[in-house]
Amino acid sequence: MTQGTYTPPKHRINPVEILEKQAKSRIQELIPIRYQRMLQSPFAFYRGGAAIMAQDLANQPSTNITEQLCGDMHVSNFGLFGTAEHRLVFGINDFDETLPGSWEWDIKRLVASAVIACESMCGDKGISKKLVYRICSEYQKRMTQYAQMPYLAIAQEFIGESDIRKHFSKEHQQYLDAMLKQVKDQSNIQVLESLTTIVGKNRKIINRPPLIEHFKKSAYGVSLSTLIDKALLNYSHTLLADRQILFERYSLKDFARKVVGVGSVGTNCMVFYFEGDGPKDPLFLQYKEAQRSVLSPYLGESIYRDMGRRVVAGQRLLQGAPDIFLNYGSIQYDIDHSQGFYLRQLRDMKGGIAVGSGGVTLKTLPDYAKLFGWALALGHARSGDAALIAGYWGESKGLTEALYAFARSYAKQNESDYEEFRRAVKSGVLKVASKKTAL
Repeated sequence: MTQGTYTPPKHRINPVEILEKQAKSRIQELIPIRYQRMLQSPFAFYRGGAAIMAQDLANQPSTNITEQLCGDMHVSNFGLFGTAEHRLVFGINDFDETLPGSWEWDIKRLVASAVIACESMCGDKGISKKLVYRICSEYQKRMTQYAQMPYLAIAQEFIGESDIRKHFSKEHQQYLDAMLKQVKDQSNIQVLESLTTIVGKNRKIINRPPLIEHFKKSAYGVSLSTLIDKALLNYSHTLLADRQILFERYSLKDFARKVVGVGSVGTNCMVFYFEGDGPKDPLFLQYKEAQRSVLSPYLGESIYRDMGRRVVAGQRLLQGAPDIFLNYGSIQYDIDHSQGFYLRQLRDMKGGIAVGSGGVTLKTLPDYAKLFGWALALGHARSGDAALIAGYWGESKGLTEALYAFARSYAKQNESDYEEFRRAVKSGVLKVASKKTAL
């Protein structure tokens, strides 16, 4: 099956060149932090290399069955979050690269990430094969199910806490209990205690440079506070009426730049601290700059001129239950310079799936694998034609076997790219921050 073959582009652009090109549109002093985070393992490099893989996916055979793509699908791009009703659900977690495209781009990036993550944690071929087969079998099963469901029923489908429990083995239920409790305990009050302190008579965000810091108070000759005020006004005008009224009851008390993730490092990300009915009524929103998707050179430009709107529209399609403050806006620096962005709550019943480094281990990762496949199938079924994908996949394991072959082949490509990246760092072509600074 052609989907199992990985063929590098004839004139493949060097991965270091792609990263350097990306860096030109980002905050220059933060780029060494991004490179240090990518340097930690082949999987960390893969997380930051969505633009590298995009050119490779564009060169592979296509089914031309269009869905809303996550665009940066990997095993650390899932998590738990609270719905508007504060019901805990599992789903895809990051949508910065979202764009419509052929569905297999997401599944290929996901299964390749499973193999790469497994190898980065010293897992063997047996475990990596189990991960891919579990992801694929669940995607196949759920897509067949969604092909027979009414569209409204698909729109109302969520992966809830009871569903999560069913997918975890008995020996890992204690781990799951602890993780679910941790996520449920996430609240604005908890963030208030960990992220802020009293300075004089006011509460301020704690500086932890370079990862969290108050920064230059002007841009293009305009007060940054003025720009933020205008951006928040722009944002509030695109909220639904009930949420707009709720948001306007809060007043901005402080903001600071906050470095997040791997792929996002270097884009302008901030945390906003608001108060409603006094200090015991805090609200923390995460601001993320939205740039052009890394898929655009191959899939075409978004129908949305505002990149923040592109991200929010994609998230609503794929995730189905975004928090009540998820929305977009723009900062207009001057007539020639503007920045699209989106806002979402920082940590209100949210918990990501961190692979390795004290997070998900080789023992627990297989329990998550079917949830990965289910969440991706649900996102694709919400945004496109489940019957077409189900029909293409069929009832056999042929496509699953092909996708595993692709994943193994692409893991080798990623390893080669990672070594190229390491040589560029060692030679001084790419500057990296110290581990202490970046991690």
